[in-house]
Amino acid sequence: MNQPRATAPHIPSGYGVPTDASGAERLPWSWAVEQLTRARNYWICSTRRDGSPHAMPVWGLWFEGAVWFNTDPKSAKGRNIARDPRVVIHLESGDDTVVLEGEVERPSDRTALERFADAYEEKYAHRIELDNESLGIYVLRPKIAQTWTEQGYPRNAVRWVFSDG
Repeated sequence: MNQPRATAPHIPSGYGVPTDASGAERLPWSWAVEQLTRARNYWICSTRRDGSPHAMPVWGLWFEGAVWFNTDPKSAKGRNIARDPRVVIHLESGDDTVVLEGEVERPSDRTALERFADAYEEKYAHRIELDNESLGIYVLRPKIAQTWTEQGYPRNAVRWVFSDG
């Protein structure tokens, strides 16, 4: 995975955020990767058919440059994602903030799925049954990310753009 490009956040200037990508105290992307890797829960934000928001935490992994997670395809988030794969995923902390935007895909490469299942089991001490149809596997390869810390905000707020974002 290529490193994302740091840009100025799209936040109103009244917040005092940097107006360019320099950000006097900008956090490196490696900081975000560390937060994503250590996270236990990831909040999946999708949109219902009527346009109303739906947010739900899931277990998952920052794995091969993406957030991998599982949910029943018949769950509200599974149905929402099938209809509109655009989601936002964020971590639990508002103090150490990482927010990802992009479109969710269903991976099909069996080798990658097995590696994911192994890493998931190592992290959660629970083995995902890859052939269980009620445990659909999903991947978000981010297009945009927003990062900052509460302590360093607004000086360290950064918008990250991935090569295809």
